[in-house]
Amino acid sequence: MNLTDLDAHDLSRAIHARQLSCREVMQAYLARIHELNPRANALVNLAPDERLLQQADERDAQLARGESMGWLHGIPQAIKDTGQAIGFPTTFGTPLLARSTAAVDSLYVQRMKAAGCIVVGKTNMPEFGLGSNTYNPLFGVTPNAWDESVTCGGSSGGAAVALALRLLPLADGSDFMGSLRNPAAWSHVIGLRPSQGRVPGWPRPELFVSQLATDGPMGRSVRDVARLLSTQAGFDPRAPLSLTDGPRDFVPPPEASLRGLRVGWLGDLGGHLAMEDGILACCEAPLRTMERGGAIVEPATLDLDLHALWQAWLLWRRALIAPIVGAALALPGASRDQVKPEALWELDQAAGLSNADFMHAAAVRSAFYEHMRGLYERYDLLALPVAQCWPFAPSLAWPREVGGRAMQTYHQWMECTLYATFAGLPAISLPAGFHANGRWPCGIQLVGRPQGDAELLHAAQGYENLAGELMARRP
Repeated sequence: MNLTDLDAHDLSRAIHARQLSCREVMQAYLARIHELNPRANALVNLAPDERLLQQADERDAQLARGESMGWLHGIPQAIKDTGQAIGFPTTFGTPLLARSTAAVDSLYVQRMKAAGCIVVGKTNMPEFGLGSNTYNPLFGVTPNAWDESVTCGGSSGGAAVALALRLLPLADGSDFMGSLRNPAAWSHVIGLRPSQGRVPGWPRPELFVSQLATDGPMGRSVRDVARLLSTQAGFDPRAPLSLTDGPRDFVPPPEASLRGLRVGWLGDLGGHLAMEDGILACCEAPLRTMERGGAIVEPATLDLDLHALWQAWLLWRRALIAPIVGAALALPGASRDQVKPEALWELDQAAGLSNADFMHAAAVRSAFYEHMRGLYERYDLLALPVAQCWPFAPSLAWPREVGGRAMQTYHQWMECTLYATFAGLPAISLPAGFHANGRWPCGIQLVGRPQGDAELLHAAQGYENLAGELMARRP
């Protein structure tokens, strides 16, 4: 087996047992990156090989002295281009920020570096992270790892493709409206959106209202995702809304079981969500797998005004995105014709936003949270698809129609991901199966209780134990 086939946990064990040197690991990954990344375009702004090999040698010297920085010691890592990593540009995929180089590390990057990872570069994403289709005017398109004629999703698309193609052993991403979950589903890997506040966000210009986006882990195994979450998570006073019950170990026991787990299957929410043919059937297959493992799966519904919830979501989203786009347009020499239409739409929609509008939407959000909290008196987890359609051509930008219904916005086809986000709940995307053509992966989304990240990962491990053959498939 090529060492790039090892998951991060096994790679770490081999490094610490001195079965592999950090230099050997870096050389193997650099060789694979140079071979596949020119077409995959998953990694951008890569550091020079000689600098990375020097860092690997320094990690080896530490091990020779009996010193380990942590479980990521010597493991290559690339940071999503929303994250700050000292010495690397933080472009958000827009030409307006092409020369913006990080002077500090994001908090989660600090924590991964402290555990020993070596940052090799950044992962590609859509401009401003908007839309689940990874392309931008700076670096171009990142196609799907399984079929280059379709998109990999987004916005953590480069990270997901790098994982699927074994350009990285594990990855980080961020999630506002499915940005960790959607590309994981379409790359046949695992993406976890942690509970609101589980992975503190810093530095950020606003620390109290901007609650919808969160950083989080991606991997090829549940164990890797859980270990990376354990590294990224934990209270920090610089992030006042970060959760105080960490850091802790989120790794589930290897023998985790689903026996007795109560799963509510939301499906297409009684026809509210437009779905392409085959999506629901693809997601029902893992539910049957879970039932074979002892889980109890029942139909579930959201008994509230889903249209009003969507409108409240749109308002919150534009309120949080507009300042980001506006700040970029305020830079010297910036102009609207340098910005994608979807970003301008968010900015313009927010122009007349009042405090009364925002507070009304916040009240809708609060009522929704209470409704979700009530559902967890009956269910341990809720399940629904990760995306409402199959991967589409990158040139499409976004699907104008899904299941015979017109999409009114560039992200309505991802409406299924807003429920976990809006309620601040943990949600994981797990491989569910493939389109009939065998080339397009599909994912199922499991949504956990408030702050139930550990329990969610336990269930994910139970599913992985039952679906090992499916999970092991690779491009």
